[in-house]
Amino acid sequence: MLAILQTVDLALDIYTWIIIASAVFSWLYAFNVVNSRNRFVASIGEFLYKVTEPALRPIRKILPDLGGIDISPIVLLLAIFFIRRFMWTTLAPMLLS
Repeated sequence: MLAILQTVDLALDIYTWIIIASAVFSWLYAFNVVNSRNRFVASIGEFLYKVTEPALRPIRKILPDLGGIDISPIVLLLAIFFIRRFMWTTLAPMLLS
């Protein structure tokens, strides 16, 4: 059972870094730091969008409109942090005892 918890924790850790990369990429794209016509850059942006958008879309529907500021990645990162802490402080001791 410990192996399952470690695998889920690793997947959540990887997804955390993907969310951060998506946020940084969106800033670079918005400020024209990266060339949006480059095929490689476009494929990275498309990948990050397709991977993160299903999790961010429901959060964006709930949050109020803050103008040009999107805090949905922060909310998602906080939710992932909570899940990881809950998993190790509550579920792991119950399953391992």
